[in-house]
Amino acid sequence: MDKELSPSMFIGVRGNGIISFGSGQPDLPPPKEVLSCAPEPEDFKYGLIAGRLDLRQELSKEIKGSASDDFVITNGASEALDLTLRAIGKPKDRIIIHKPYYYSYKPLIELNHMEPLYVETHKGKIDADDFEKKVHKAKAVLINSPSNPTGRIQDIKTLKFIEKVTDDLDIPLLSDEVYKDLIYERENYMLSGPHVVTINSFSKTFDMCGARVGYLYSNDKSIVDEAVRLKTYTSMNTNILAQRMAYHATKVPRKFVDEQVKIWKQRRDLIYDGMCKLGLDVWKPEGAFYILPKIKNPRKFVWDMFKKHKVITYLGEWFGANDRVRFSYALDVSKIEEGLKRVGKYLKKG
Repeated sequence: MDKELSPSMFIGVRGNGIISFGSGQPDLPPPKEVLSCAPEPEDFKYGLIAGRLDLRQELSKEIKGSASDDFVITNGASEALDLTLRAIGKPKDRIIIHKPYYYSYKPLIELNHMEPLYVETHKGKIDADDFEKKVHKAKAVLINSPSNPTGRIQDIKTLKFIEKVTDDLDIPLLSDEVYKDLIYERENYMLSGPHVVTINSFSKTFDMCGARVGYLYSNDKSIVDEAVRLKTYTSMNTNILAQRMAYHATKVPRKFVDEQVKIWKQRRDLIYDGMCKLGLDVWKPEGAFYILPKIKNPRKFVWDMFKKHKVITYLGEWFGANDRVRFSYALDVSKIEEGLKRVGKYLKKG
């Protein structure tokens, strides 16, 4: 291995026979309502820092008791999380995240001069005892369900417990809901309450990753106002044309999402069954489009699969899972099947 592995090595890499289980970017097309959205002259002007009013009004219809002023439209969910962290915290504050975690969480927390406080999981499910033991040391709690990188969803009983504990302690509960529409096993349970800040995006549900439209929602006016203030001096308004595309996405019939979930479930079954046949220790994903098998010598696996077998995978240690490797199955069935064949070949011969 002649260079240090990092996600930046693989993001956007394609062609030349490469099969990428790397970036979590849907390969499915956006809805026709988004694709047919032609630009208008006003789309090239500055806009409201909080985001287009029509888009915020549509979003408020999805959350009971919310108003358009409770939302800030952001450059993807990552900016929404960054603004939220800066709005609620100060240096040395601790933010709870559950392991394995999305690889941006730790750097985002540390870039804001805060500290991650890790809560353990069992097969991707939060250990409630460990959470209860550590939450008193935290400024805020960050939950991601379904999870990137595991595809696991947290039990409703656990989510309600976390709601109650954070409410009793009067601390913010940040809920990363980016994959809320991509659940196979049950309806999504949306965390709610006076201390909840919802982080979401149009990227995964509507296949709009490149548009970079996300949002934060909170009924705590101080958080929303501070996020708008910070955004004023950093990125200003989110792309206006992209916001109009997102507005049209809110008009897409639910059938569009339901049909896509069927596709993701089919792919989940294919890759999960395939990995089980290969003898890998793996947790069955319940949502999103990620799977996290246990792999002997993960760094060698990721490097050799890329250099020798033209398969991109992501190192588990980037997600706090040192003995595992993340696969994104956001690619068509034929590529998943071929990718599994190459993995099988590696496991047999190296």
